[in-house]
Amino acid sequence: MTNAPAAGPVEWVALTFPGPALDPRVVPPLRQIVEPGTVRLLDAVVLHNDQAGGVTAGELQDEHVEAFDSVDGEVLELLSEDDLAAVAAALRPDSTTLVLVWENLWAATFGEAIRQAGGELAAYDRISRDRLEAAFGRPGMDGDPDTPPGTGQPSSQGGAP
Repeated sequence: MTNAPAAGPVEWVALTFPGPALDPRVVPPLRQIVEPGTVRLLDAVVLHNDQAGGVTAGELQDEHVEAFDSVDGEVLELLSEDDLAAVAAALRPDSTTLVLVWENLWAATFGEAIRQAGGELAAYDRISRDRLEAAFGRPGMDGDPDTPPGTGQPSSQGGAP
């Protein structure tokens, strides 16, 4: 067994926007997860798909969007050319895609505790936004602590246990 520091799960996302440029409005929420150490940004690639369908790739710093300068991260090139080609193949014309790779630091110590206890990850998946919206839209599932499950009506106890 190695004495490597605990590492959280690493995942990537491709975020597509209409038009030829990234919108700096995405920077503040990204900064809100990077700065306090919730995630560590490991890589960022920008894909531009022009109106004719031609795709070019570049680094985030090449975008010349000052707001992105405040989001600190690594450039580890964890995504292969094949990975980026697969993302590019699905892009709409006249769009810009920000591909981010991050480590979920919030899960590192939890994962380490699981490993030390002899456990291992048996399954992992994401629940789609559509399924979440459908679930929270059901009576008693709207996230309101004053709504008892299955009733859709506020509790007479005002949410107190």
